[in-house]
Amino acid sequence: MALLRTDRPPARGGQHFVMTDKNIALVGLPGGGKSTVGRQLAKRLKRTFIDSDTVIEQRIGCSIRSFFEREGEAAFRDIESAVIADHCGDQAAVLATGGGAVLRELNRKNLRAGCQVIYLRSTPDELFRRLRHDTQRPLLQVKDPLGRLRDMYGERDPLYREVAHFVVDTGRPSVPSLVNMLLMQLELAGVIDPASVPSSVVVPPEGV
Repeated sequence: MALLRTDRPPARGGQHFVMTDKNIALVGLPGGGKSTVGRQLAKRLKRTFIDSDTVIEQRIGCSIRSFFEREGEAAFRDIESAVIADHCGDQAAVLATGGGAVLRELNRKNLRAGCQVIYLRSTPDELFRRLRHDTQRPLLQVKDPLGRLRDMYGERDPLYREVAHFVVDTGRPSVPSLVNMLLMQLELAGVIDPASVPSSVVVPPEGV
């Protein structure tokens, strides 16, 4: 597992501390752990957790799958864009987005500008092992879901990388281990205050 910073905050006294109350947003393919990791990350940071798919279902009054089948993908994406725009403000929260949120340029701009974005990257084969019995994701209800995942990865991976401030290869770590890794990297990058969450991260004094 590796986490890469795709930009760097300006240095202050030899350390990278640019504390922010911006949302932390998670992007990635379906089944990549955005909701599970996001919920635990929010708990550790004492922030509100927001799942965009849950908010969408509250707005439409039915499951995403039902709405998708009845109204089509374009109508769903319109609602998704509105939800993302509503939750990319300067509130301190952790936002888990839907796998296709990055398909619209407006969403990518809103996420990049309003959030610190983490791309949870998983390979299509890893995702297929997790999702092969899932019947609730409309885009995967096809004859060849692994092929569909590979196509989605090819299309979306560059878009996830475009919007992300951080990229993490999830591999096979436990959720607590992955959350600890994210917290450590966010602290060292100066995105969160080390004093705000219990952590083993120690920032060396200036000049060391």
